[in-house]
Amino acid sequence: MKFKFYKIAALVASVALIASGSMYQASAATQTIRLYISADTNIQDLWVKTLIPEFNKTNPDYKVDVTFDRNGANDAQTLAKILASKGTGRDSGIDLIDGGIVTTLGKAGLLYRSNTASTPNLKDVPYALVKNGSGGIPYRASTVLLAYNSKNVKNPPKTLAAVLAWAKANPGKFTYNAPAGGGSGRSFVQTVLDSALPKTDVKTLQTVASKEAQAGWSKGWEILRSLNKVTYGQNGTYPTNNAATLDLLAKGLVDLAPVWSDQIASAIKAGTMPKDIKYYGITTPALTGGPAYLGIPSASKNRDAARVLVNWVLSPAAQNLIVSGSLNGIPVIAPAKLDPTVAASISSLDIASLRAPYLAVNDFDMKAAWAIEVPGK
Repeated sequence: MKFKFYKIAALVASVALIASGSMYQASAATQTIRLYISADTNIQDLWVKTLIPEFNKTNPDYKVDVTFDRNGANDAQTLAKILASKGTGRDSGIDLIDGGIVTTLGKAGLLYRSNTASTPNLKDVPYALVKNGSGGIPYRASTVLLAYNSKNVKNPPKTLAAVLAWAKANPGKFTYNAPAGGGSGRSFVQTVLDSALPKTDVKTLQTVASKEAQAGWSKGWEILRSLNKVTYGQNGTYPTNNAATLDLLAKGLVDLAPVWSDQIASAIKAGTMPKDIKYYGITTPALTGGPAYLGIPSASKNRDAARVLVNWVLSPAAQNLIVSGSLNGIPVIAPAKLDPTVAASISSLDIASLRAPYLAVNDFDMKAAWAIEVPGK
């Protein structure tokens, strides 16, 4: 009888323990944030190799599961999936998104809108950037620049018109990657298209879906087709992605090409890019850039956990990593809040002056149209 009594007492004690704080700790330890990354491999590396490990050091009760969709190849399906989950109330399987589709989801009313009460570190992000995100949360920035071989290019072209003229005067020495394969080539294509559009249409394509404004791309396609015989290969073929463009520069096969600011800086820092490769920005118009946004789908079942991660990403500790780590990104908080050494490296960059890319729907249409209108024509 005593043995039975002790067994029952032990069971009761165990139940009491589970019902106490120990139960909360066990529950907290199982909180999972399902992160969907729609970007290039350098952004995947930022999360998997840098941000998530550092986040877990101070937040061990959270686990981050990553789904990687390189360059947004499945963005259309993901948009449809989240829209369907909102309509049916079913879980979409995504708690946080890093990708160009975030602003589209925001404009469709499909994002949870964070504020300084739920995400305190949001107070350090410029209000204009937050407003433009339509519910997306800006967390880093980058821009597309031109990289050139300083041994062969003594006076690099400083405007878009000058770049186009340089490419035609130096056949085979300029290139850009296919827009569907990476943002640097996509930025160049958009910039050429924008150069032939009224400013009102450019603004429209940045903010709303518009087939009417897209119709104005016809002149831009003509300009891009005229480059087919002078870009690298001289046969209307193009590098598949950002990395392929960097590889052509590193091997000396091209002397001028659009590249992401973070990727070229990282390659130079890592020693994988020759010291003769330099980079700079052009004007009239500038190549595109701006903040990257994180989005929490409003139907996410783990949105409280997602907010914890987002708030940490906006902290000075995480922003220091975004700037000084392998990504070499641009922060969204004031440089004064960063480590002084880190702040010095980005003192000349103004995130508010970067030119915006197209809304994701128009961007998707542009990538598809380029593949039909330009290569081999």
